[in-house]
Amino acid sequence: MSSSDIFIGETIGTAVLILLGGGVCAAVTLKASKARNAGWLAIAFGWGFAVMTAVYISAPLSGAHLNPAVTLALAIKDGGWDNVPIYWAGQLLGAMIGATLVWVAYYGQFQAHLTDKEIVGEPTAKSVEAEEKGAGPVLGIFSTGPEVRNVVQNLATEIIGTVVLILAILTQGLNDKGNGLGTLGALITAFVVVSIGLSLGGPTGYAINPARDLGPRIVHALLPLPNKGGSDWSYAWIPVVGPLIGGAIAAGLYNVAFA
Repeated sequence: MSSSDIFIGETIGTAVLILLGGGVCAAVTLKASKARNAGWLAIAFGWGFAVMTAVYISAPLSGAHLNPAVTLALAIKDGGWDNVPIYWAGQLLGAMIGATLVWVAYYGQFQAHLTDKEIVGEPTAKSVEAEEKGAGPVLGIFSTGPEVRNVVQNLATEIIGTVVLILAILTQGLNDKGNGLGTLGALITAFVVVSIGLSLGGPTGYAINPARDLGPRIVHALLPLPNKGGSDWSYAWIPVVGPLIGGAIAAGLYNVAFA
């Protein structure tokens, strides 16, 4: 794979991943959406199918990493580091593009939701405190956040979820060349993501992907959304560092136990 193929494939694939994954969060969250209040099950399956679709689109070009933790794990597994910055750059750019497209697709719903006084309400001491912590009305559409703020637990949850994801990819999902997801691997990975969401998503919203959280969080901070609340930068390092640690641990376990 050429550098340009990797960059283009990861950009397109990650954009599709975030468009569909962030899209289901918007569909469930926003006023005037036909899917509003559809619930956690819809979100978990929406993200799983988002992964499957993005992998099938991008695999021929880049191997469909779509996640810096996957790229890191494969580099540790095989010792190939040359293309890591290219993968990461495409993944972050794609995540930002995908988040922007969610905003475009749901523009009217964002406006209706964020200008509805019944939803936004008048500022109170509790709402001001929530905004300072990043619990704005729509941040959850773009990025993850904890239900209980405990740095050790939140970090551990992201690490554990990512270890499960990466071990499943390394043991079940790689293509014949071992440099990305194969056809069957895309389906397996999609259901693994659904399982992680249902079983481990409750505490933090299961980022398990640094680009998936950081790119949309940047977009949330930049978009001209009324009453959007803060972007919770004090928490933002956890869904970046946690998955990278999880990816490294999973790669080490694979090399010790399976290689």
